[in-house]
Amino acid sequence: MDVLQFPNGSANLTYLVQFGDQRLVVRRPPFGAIAPGAHDMHREFRALSRLWQSFPPAPRGFLFCDDHSVIGSDFLVIEYRTGEVIWSVIPPSMAEFPDVVRRVGFATVDALADLHLLDPEDAGVADLGRPDGFVARQLAGWTKRWALAAPDGADPLMPALAERLAASMPASPRPSVLHNDYKLDNCQFDPADPDRVHSVFDWDMATVGDPLVDLGMLLNYWPDPSDSGDERPIINDGMDELGLPTRAEMVERYASRTGLDVSGVQWYEAFACWRTAVVLQQLYVRYVRGESTDARMGTRGALVAPQARRAAKLLGTIGA
Repeated sequence: MDVLQFPNGSANLTYLVQFGDQRLVVRRPPFGAIAPGAHDMHREFRALSRLWQSFPPAPRGFLFCDDHSVIGSDFLVIEYRTGEVIWSVIPPSMAEFPDVVRRVGFATVDALADLHLLDPEDAGVADLGRPDGFVARQLAGWTKRWALAAPDGADPLMPALAERLAASMPASPRPSVLHNDYKLDNCQFDPADPDRVHSVFDWDMATVGDPLVDLGMLLNYWPDPSDSGDERPIINDGMDELGLPTRAEMVERYASRTGLDVSGVQWYEAFACWRTAVVLQQLYVRYVRGESTDARMGTRGALVAPQARRAAKLLGTIGA
């Protein structure tokens, strides 16, 4: 048996386990204190043990274990897939395709739309969430996480933004299956096919609820020519130079494919931005407490204030 760790994740720990020619992926939560409801390996297993049958980009989940005597935590075992993950450059294996960057971009939003077009009951995952009141519970839950992770003197704009988000919350469309952390680098491509997402990873927050929460999250990780100053989305270095479709083009593509009303998408993008700031604070506090030795986490705290300002700017456009 050989064990190798995938190096690029920021939270859950993911390993490639090999037995001869057999390759499997093992995922477990990070070390240290875990926020309530976060890094839920059982939720990820429940999603992936069923979704693969109706949503081909979902790797199949094989096993969940909550016996901590095995590796020290809950963990799951899932299917290993080969392919390309695009971080900040198009890999050489895909570079020869014409207009490859825009094709990859539209494939990313198409896969999200296809996920949202699934009927949760038919896909066998309706028990992953409670659609009624979903957005309000999300907002309340992330507000509590901020309170747990924010020491005295942490950005005072964040609680004010939670109040503004609650006061302007839009009505939700029909419920869908949500990935809940959907972004380009959680997608994998077959290098021979830039028009289709081959795999989608990191399902530990999967649920059933308002599909525009997923769209807002994707937009919050997506560059756009209109971005300026330090109030930019969190993107990988170089991603803004790839030539990806604009955020407006991504929204239009999603609306065309799903038929959903996306007129209130600015609220969802603001919510995603605010939620990302909470996550950044959580990662930073884990580093400060000595629960993570990843030096990258020590820089996350400085990103909270710019994301809070960006969320405020987005909220200011609602109704304008």
